[in-house]
Amino acid sequence: MNIMVVGGGGREHAIIKKLRKSKNVDKIYALPGNGGIAADAECIDIGAKDIDAIVDFAKNNNIDFAVVAPDDPLVLGAVDALEAIGIPAFGPKKNAAIIEGSKIFSKNLMKKYGIPTAAYEVFEDMNSALAYLDNAPIPTVIKADGLALGKGVVIAMTRDEAKAAVRSMMEEKMFGESGSKIVIEEFLEGPEVSVLSFTDGKIVVPMVSSMDHKRALDGDKGLNTGGMGTIAPNPVYTKEIADRCMNEIFLPTIKAMNEEGREFRGCLYFGLMITKDGPKVIEYNCRFGDPETQVVLPLLESDLLDIMIKTSKGELSESDVKFSDGAAACVVVASEGYPGSYDKGYEITLPENLSDTEIYVAGAQLKDGKLVNSGGRVLGVSSTAATLEEALKKAYAGAEKVCFKNAFYRRDIGAKAMKILMEGKN
Repeated sequence: MNIMVVGGGGREHAIIKKLRKSKNVDKIYALPGNGGIAADAECIDIGAKDIDAIVDFAKNNNIDFAVVAPDDPLVLGAVDALEAIGIPAFGPKKNAAIIEGSKIFSKNLMKKYGIPTAAYEVFEDMNSALAYLDNAPIPTVIKADGLALGKGVVIAMTRDEAKAAVRSMMEEKMFGESGSKIVIEEFLEGPEVSVLSFTDGKIVVPMVSSMDHKRALDGDKGLNTGGMGTIAPNPVYTKEIADRCMNEIFLPTIKAMNEEGREFRGCLYFGLMITKDGPKVIEYNCRFGDPETQVVLPLLESDLLDIMIKTSKGELSESDVKFSDGAAACVVVASEGYPGSYDKGYEITLPENLSDTEIYVAGAQLKDGKLVNSGGRVLGVSSTAATLEEALKKAYAGAEKVCFKNAFYRRDIGAKAMKILMEGKN
């Protein structure tokens, strides 16, 4: 089969590497891909948001199946457009992708169907939002309604911070039209868990849980990023909590979407907070998370292409989805200065023959035949092992061998999870 993967980051590289292991894959195209993905797929210079060009390419290159990975093309209707010309695709249609495309939609959905989440208010007028903040509980969370490259959320610890966030979104248009409407919601406390799941609109098959590390620096300090590393499984996600999530969150969400006439087929990401009152939804994503994908897919033992095809057909119950009992760790190697400004164009040297380790390239391009950094998060070094401790050792051994000028990475990925595991043994 000829497969087309839309997107060009570490998530897409992880998907492509796993798809390559399927016996039914002949050729993989990446649109647009990146310099590292070029080693595993043919990269085509078409942007992920250029829906017309994506459809034309698929039509003219005998594409048998498409995987639309990023949020933007899903929200713009890429799956609808591909299916309209007879090309099956993995990912939700436009009317279901709104679950990530609009925070207001998802909050109202949860409220209507009794799915546990933080209390919230919606504002379309800046002055009303500022007046509300005069007496709102602090800390609070301010969210832009639309997509904002994963950066449209501010946790405000003071009233002044909260008001500054509202002004930057609604008046200064920091996130463009995505911030013209906002959600102000209750600040929840507890450990966070990410759960990616396959769903065909009938059943939900959760993948291995994971723990992301969002802050740029050790000790969870510095600015928020797109993710500096991940581990899986997440030790706080016990069987008891998993059962509650299935019954109180996962299945009710799929049922709610069906009730609204928005059947969801694809990967539905649940961002959860395990509060003293039980698990609650922080956010939904309509696609694989990044860098969570870089620890979850290495643990998948089943054929990813088979799962994706059956999901898109509404036949997920016929697919045997199996994950390893082991653990995985991903250390993201970034350009110094990220998530602020950073220098580009430095040559990257990658280690070879690493044991149980994959390198997923995110922000790099080929220049004169050499791989150079072109983004903030340059690559993820992901390792699997029987235990988390061993997976972390392997991932860090690999990260130490990645060379480019001004490279940096956190030295404490997985430290919190290891502490929880050690406390559980005592």
